[in-house]
Amino acid sequence: MKNELTSLSQEVILNALDWAYDKAVNGVRGLDSAQDMADDYLKGEGALIDKVNSLIRWQNTKAGTSGFITGLGGLLTLPLTLPANITSVLYVQIRMVAAIAIMGGYDVKDDRVRSIVYSCIAASSAAEVAKNFGIKLGNKLAMQGIKKISGETLKKINQAVGFRLLTKFGQKGFVNFGKTIPFVGGIVGATFDVVATNTIGNVARNTFIIENL
Repeated sequence: MKNELTSLSQEVILNALDWAYDKAVNGVRGLDSAQDMADDYLKGEGALIDKVNSLIRWQNTKAGTSGFITGLGGLLTLPLTLPANITSVLYVQIRMVAAIAIMGGYDVKDDRVRSIVYSCIAASSAAEVAKNFGIKLGNKLAMQGIKKISGETLKKINQAVGFRLLTKFGQKGFVNFGKTIPFVGGIVGATFDVVATNTIGNVARNTFIIENL
């Protein structure tokens, strides 16, 4: 346990985010990709916001299902640096946020959108995400503004996200990782906190969807 704690760094966190994003967007055999998930929920009845809320509720349900995260370990090639339960949870929650972004009309293949997704994982509100980028998210003008964000700015934002997650991690130590970082909320018996998943889903919804309505 001590070795796992001391081996963590900002670079490790960012590598884990990149790993999870790649798997979530490009897909893994046996698991729906973010695009698949978005397409499935977009076929549902009701307004866009209702479809997104339905997606979030379903992810919350899976978050509370015993053995769900454990089962992912057999389908994912996990980074050796972090335990399977943490990386699996990260994958699930990034896939949820990416699916919401797609439902909002964003291109998740765009590195700038990727950075917004990362910010949703670390932030406590959509306003905080917008502040990170210095723009108002969720409308067509904002989409054009996002395209103007430089690579250097994206790098700084990603580093800030990694630092924030690492800082929160260090506050309580490895055993309490899930209690200090939203995307891994209470890891008990290979499951994760439903409340944490719901919070992240709400941040993503309010970032990518609300202003579009």
